[in-house]
Amino acid sequence: MKRYSRITGTGSYLPPRRLSNADLVIELAGKGVETSDDWIVERTGIRARHFAAPDVCSSDLALHAATSALQAAGVEAQAIDLIIVATSTPDMVFPSTACILQHKLGVGGSAAFDVQAVCSGFVYALAIADAMIQTGAANKALVIGSEVFSRILDFTDRTTCVLFGDGAGAVVLEASDRPGILATDLHADGKHVGILCVPGNVSGGKVIGSPLLTMDGQAVFKLAVGVLEQSARAVLAKAEKSTSEVDWLIPHQANIRIMQSTAKRLKMGMDHVIVTVDQHGNTSAASIPLALDAGVRGGKILPGQLLMLEGVGGGFTWGSVLLNL
Repeated sequence: MKRYSRITGTGSYLPPRRLSNADLVIELAGKGVETSDDWIVERTGIRARHFAAPDVCSSDLALHAATSALQAAGVEAQAIDLIIVATSTPDMVFPSTACILQHKLGVGGSAAFDVQAVCSGFVYALAIADAMIQTGAANKALVIGSEVFSRILDFTDRTTCVLFGDGAGAVVLEASDRPGILATDLHADGKHVGILCVPGNVSGGKVIGSPLLTMDGQAVFKLAVGVLEQSARAVLAKAEKSTSEVDWLIPHQANIRIMQSTAKRLKMGMDHVIVTVDQHGNTSAASIPLALDAGVRGGKILPGQLLMLEGVGGGFTWGSVLLNL
């Protein structure tokens, strides 16, 4: 009998500190940076984001989201035999945030590792977990996207610092004899490394280069819309499905314009797109599972529906997952 993987529980967590655009404008004014709520909303669709407290790490956010997903799935942490954390803001250089999370969950022995594909990270992690479950290498997996992007923002650059937020989202993925994940599609093109990156590293106890995010917004936008459409059509072809059959598109929540353009190219109405960017900002690898959990808990996304998850991020990486919930 063929093995499949199915999402059996979702969870998410946002740090308590919520900054509306008005709040952020005031903070930035104190740093000599001028912007406005209208400027941010018009260009991005973002109205608020959450920032973690200084002593809170990605593993802390991941713990909350993972616990919520485990409860939703009715699965004990001890039963998990695979933990994958997608993050670009790990707790430390090593060990992995997944290993730190495993300890915080009070369990041990399972495989645990991080995936670094920036905003595509959750899609990459989900595809890896699906493959491991299909081959019998795992039975019950925790797949998490968790980020504290507020730590790597240049708050003197209004074109980037208004975009990002912190948060975590998680799913429990279990082996099943019924199809859940139908197809995956992953890609990368390293020649675009420079358009979205944090070009620093640690050497000899010092930060070499810049530890802050830099982005060529126009280049990212142009590339993102094109590759998202290509990946969406590729994953649909693999599963022998059409866009008309997709109940919900759950894209990476980077910018409402990218989401609208992608939906238009796929001939999907925005009433079939889960949108949380207005309240969460861009939470990188956490954005898709955050949006998924918001849709499930909000009653929009229902069991049996066909979902398309797709992300695009620094690397340049992109990919899609098509699944039945």
